[in-house]
Amino acid sequence: MTAYLLNRLAVGAATLLVASLVVFAVLEVLPGDPARLMLGLNATEEAVAALRREMGLDQPLVARYLAWVGGMLTGDFGTSYTYSSPVTELIAERLVVSLPLAVIALALSTAIAIPVGIFAAARRGRAGDTLAMGAAQIGVAIPNFWFALLLIYVFAVGLRLVPAGGFPGWGEGWSGLWQGLGALVLPAVALALPQAAILARVTRSALLEVLGEDYIRTARAKGLPQRVVLRSHALRNAMIPVLTILGLQFAFLLAGTIIIENVFYLPGLGRLVFQAITQRDLIVVEGVVMLLVASVILVNLAVDLCYALVDPRLRTRRP
Repeated sequence: MTAYLLNRLAVGAATLLVASLVVFAVLEVLPGDPARLMLGLNATEEAVAALRREMGLDQPLVARYLAWVGGMLTGDFGTSYTYSSPVTELIAERLVVSLPLAVIALALSTAIAIPVGIFAAARRGRAGDTLAMGAAQIGVAIPNFWFALLLIYVFAVGLRLVPAGGFPGWGEGWSGLWQGLGALVLPAVALALPQAAILARVTRSALLEVLGEDYIRTARAKGLPQRVVLRSHALRNAMIPVLTILGLQFAFLLAGTIIIENVFYLPGLGRLVFQAITQRDLIVVEGVVMLLVASVILVNLAVDLCYALVDPRLRTRRP
C-alpha cells in the first residue's frame, strides 16, 4: 500500500511539472502585450517598456518560468497586473465561493444519481428503468447554462424563493450562513443535475455488469432478498467506476464553473479566470490553472485510495 501511494505521488508530481510547462508555454504564445493592454493604445513606448520591466516581462522565458515555479513552491503565485494584489489572496477570496459550490453540487449529484442508478438496475427492462434512463438522457442533453436560466426564471423571478444572482458573503452567525447557502442553491442545482444524469447511467451500467456475475446468482440461489443482494453484494463491487466518475466530476465542478458563475454573477474562481483572460492578466490565469491542475491530481489520488478501500485486492497489488 505504501509503495502504491508513493508511486501515485511521484506520478502526480511529474504531472504537475509537465502541466506547468504546458500552461506557461501556451499563455506565452498568446497574442497581445499585457503591458500595452493595461496602459492603452495611446501609451508611449517608454511607459510600456517601464511597465514591462516592473512586471518582469523583459526577462528571458527560462528565467521567468523558473522564477514562477520557484514562487509557487514557496506559496507565492505572484502579483496580479490588474488588481495589484497577490494572486494567492485573489484565489483565497474566490475559493470561499467556488469550493462550497462544488461540494454542494457534488453532494446533490451523488444523492440523486446513486439511488436512481440502483432503482433502474433493479428494474432492468421495465417501465421504471425506461423512465429513469429517459430522464437521465434528457439531463445529459440539456446545457447547464440553459437549465440555470430556467431555474432563475421559475424560482427567482416567478416564485421569488431565492435570489437570482450575486453572493452576499457568509456573514456572521446562522443568518449569514443561510444567506450564503441560499445564493448557492440554484447554481448548485444547475451544476448537479446534468452531472447526476451521467453518474446515474454509470451506476446502472456498473451494477448490471456485477449482477451478471456467478457469485450474484449464487446469492440469489440461496434465497437472499433482492435488496440484500444489491446492497451487500453488488453495490460495493460496482463502486470503482462510480468513484472514477465522482472524482472527475468534482474536478469538473471546481474548474468548469465559468459559465454558471457568470450566469449567476458569482465571484468565484471561474469568474476570476474569465476576467483575467479578458484583461490579459497572465499571472492570475497561470496561478488559477495550476491550482486547478493540483486539485485534479489530489482528487485522483483520493479516488485511488478509495479504490483500495473498496477493493482489498488493490492493497497488496504491486504498482
